[in-house]
Amino acid sequence: MAEGEIESIRAILSSKPRPIGWEQRRQRLDEVGSIWPVADDVELRTVGCGDVAGEWSLSPGADATRVLLYFHGGGYCSGSIASHRRLVTEAGRAAGISTLAIAYRLAPEHPFPAAHDDAMIGWRYLRQQGIDARNIVVGGDSAGGNLTIALINALREANEDLPACAWLISPWTDLTMSGKTLESKDHIDPIIHRGYLVELADAYAPTSLDRRNPLLSPLFSVLAGFPPTLIQVGSAETLLSDSTRFAEAAAEANVATTLEVWPEMIHAWPLWNAGLTDARLALKSAGQFMKRRLLDRVP
Repeated sequence: MAEGEIESIRAILSSKPRPIGWEQRRQRLDEVGSIWPVADDVELRTVGCGDVAGEWSLSPGADATRVLLYFHGGGYCSGSIASHRRLVTEAGRAAGISTLAIAYRLAPEHPFPAAHDDAMIGWRYLRQQGIDARNIVVGGDSAGGNLTIALINALREANEDLPACAWLISPWTDLTMSGKTLESKDHIDPIIHRGYLVELADAYAPTSLDRRNPLLSPLFSVLAGFPPTLIQVGSAETLLSDSTRFAEAAAEANVATTLEVWPEMIHAWPLWNAGLTDARLALKSAGQFMKRRLLDRVP
């Protein structure tokens, strides 16, 4: 990591007071997520995936027949294609494949299971385009990582073809918030704190729901048969335990699991890949993982 880079990102995140209200929070995430624009050589195309909007990206030389289906983070209540565009497009470049980002509906206007339904719509759209399941990678950060796991679990339960692999960045896997690092890392995490997570969980999953339900907290799901999975998480995250416990559960279920814990990195740090060396290295590692797993699935 180049000296001072992560401190610069922390300074950007703390340069303004934490916003109040869903609209202000959404604007702020779009703002900090799009500080660096998409590279000039990336081709973008808006598409309608049924009732859900999406965006294709293609970098020079990328294989358009293989796709990263990506779900952005934001605690189910914020985040967008715009906030995550730089991350998604550079991930596609690293893997040498096209990407499809999904603009799933947000809470509290659209609580559970709206985002899950939209994630499935995105998957169905790709399959309807003739993309074989073994040529698809499903990925996401934070709540988008949760959606990734939930989508794959739904496909497994329906005995449908599964994607080649899953890519999880700082996934929020436990809406019961029982992870020890919610407390032990609270003093160094600039973004995610228990009170904030409680607000997000209440907005998306009303307290009448059992948050140990694997649809909400995939940490508690049965994972046998889950596809190979890469988990990338920062050591300075309150959600570190959500990744390490999920990795342990997946490994116990005989899932090919790779856990990368990046020293000093914060929640969803690959967002700032244009200005952060470790973000670019994380995307390079993820790209190599996706390439290997897609190659393994070639008939």
